[in-house]
Amino acid sequence: MEPAADDRRNWALTTTRFSDLQPPISKAVLSALSLAGFEYCTPVQAATIPLLCGFKDVAVDAATGSGKTLAFVVPLVEILQRSSPSAPKTHQVLGMIISPTRELSSQIYQVALPFIETLPGVKPVLLVGGVQVKYDVEKIEQEGANLLIGTPGRLYDIMDRVDVLDFRNLEILILDEADRLLDMGFEKQLNSIISRLPKLRRTGLFSATQTEAVEELSKAGLRNPVRVEVRAEVKPPSDSTSSQQLASAKTPSGLHIEYLECEADEKPSQLADFLVQNRSKKTIVYFMTCACVDYWGLVLPRISTLKGLSLISLHGKMKQTARERALASFTSLSSGVLLCTDVAARGLDIPGVDCIVQYDPPQDPNVFIHRVGRTARLGKQGNAIVFLLPKEEAYVEFLQLRRVPLQQRTCSGSAFNVVPEMQLAATKDRDVMEKGVRAFVSFVRAYKEHHCSYIFRWKELTIGKLAMGFGLLQLPGMPEVKHHNLSTEGFTPINDITVEEIKYKDKSREKQRQKNLLAKKKAQKEDPKSDRPKKNQVTVPTVTRKKTAKQRRAAQTAEDRDELDRDYRLLKKLKKGAINEDEFAKLTGTEDL
Repeated sequence: MEPAADDRRNWALTTTRFSDLQPPISKAVLSALSLAGFEYCTPVQAATIPLLCGFKDVAVDAATGSGKTLAFVVPLVEILQRSSPSAPKTHQVLGMIISPTRELSSQIYQVALPFIETLPGVKPVLLVGGVQVKYDVEKIEQEGANLLIGTPGRLYDIMDRVDVLDFRNLEILILDEADRLLDMGFEKQLNSIISRLPKLRRTGLFSATQTEAVEELSKAGLRNPVRVEVRAEVKPPSDSTSSQQLASAKTPSGLHIEYLECEADEKPSQLADFLVQNRSKKTIVYFMTCACVDYWGLVLPRISTLKGLSLISLHGKMKQTARERALASFTSLSSGVLLCTDVAARGLDIPGVDCIVQYDPPQDPNVFIHRVGRTARLGKQGNAIVFLLPKEEAYVEFLQLRRVPLQQRTCSGSAFNVVPEMQLAATKDRDVMEKGVRAFVSFVRAYKEHHCSYIFRWKELTIGKLAMGFGLLQLPGMPEVKHHNLSTEGFTPINDITVEEIKYKDKSREKQRQKNLLAKKKAQKEDPKSDRPKKNQVTVPTVTRKKTAKQRRAAQTAEDRDELDRDYRLLKKLKKGAINEDEFAKLTGTEDL
């Protein structure tokens, strides 16, 4: 049966069968495709597979959700089958697939397994963080590896530590989400990896957005590459002007994108109302920072209208096992909500996602496309909405100029005001209060790093309404609030409560807090001057050059990993009573929150 005309119009599928491709695909791979339910190619598959199988390098620029994974897995298996018809040697590496995140690498590994199993004696190995590198080293040395799939950092480590791997006969290298690989600061590792591989190989570079950095990478790693560009068709809008403007939109036709403009103190109520209205659907909600995900994951279940809704949190500072559990749990749900950062914005194919909510617009506008691309995949229907503050309305025109069509959505007049419930939750549990403050502080500081700073101007933030939108009891004494004349209009502090007296709902945490408070009071009684700054203490100022945005993003990834490890060690000390809360706050840089 041929694909329906509607599918072809939506660019989900072509009329080209995998069995029609030239050079022909092997029977074993066709059988694996058939078992997985694949008969017809998507445009990117129809264009790319013959090129790679015909020994051409490719630089592929295709919309998210277009089937890029099979576009490189199928030719990779075909090339390895032709080059090594018999089982390769134990440590002979024939192919490598590099992607930016652990989750995406794991997904590629799972998709590729049924096809790799058609190759006699070829052993694939997944190499990502989350486990100590020595375990991967021991496994490879003992069991061997012929196809490496993983993240640049771990692959770089393995190539540095394992001497037995032989890359001289490597046939094919795939770089997936190439622009993200560079944005995350992996340029050094990628250059090192590519320099150790033979030049006579096939190389495929896949990305949803082609940037200048990707172009440079393609020049370094590809030999006379064929450029493959696949754009999604859009449904023509009612007016001809919009039709011409959006004729080559970057988003698929099945995706309907809206924007909702409201004040910061109204955002949580509008979010809750949206989630209630779409309770039976599968929704992903994107936030700016990990601290925001932690807070909303804690406070949303305490809102009365959201009782019984499945809410799952996922961000990059969670342990790898927790990230995998969260992703698996959400994938298995027929309805529910995933609260996440951009760790789940790229490449992940989560089945059945109906709605995308961008509660916070991304710092990098390129990520906007990847976020909404988690729905309306392969020709299916999907909805997306982005929340904007009134002073951020220029973002709509900016996106339309980038071929992203948006329609306005009006605020729900019947939305239940959830801010009082959020504040009540903060008064009843110190954990909610503290996470709310951390989320607020992290949001303001991340907002300062927006790439579109001419639209997202942090000095124009109405900090009072923003604090209300985070359910804060009092404005925190952060420097951005103290030293800048940001408007506190709209903030109503809770004056009839002493913040220091708010207890943790977790009895063990509260017991430890009380113990630390007593120890602090005792220390102050014995030495009242202990907390005062030392006299004649000289602070030597350091002069540093201002880093570029690219350097800051590259450094941030490494800093986040180090900070997570440090904070975890300090948290264990806090729980054991080795340090008190004040010391913990000072060491983690949260003493001014």
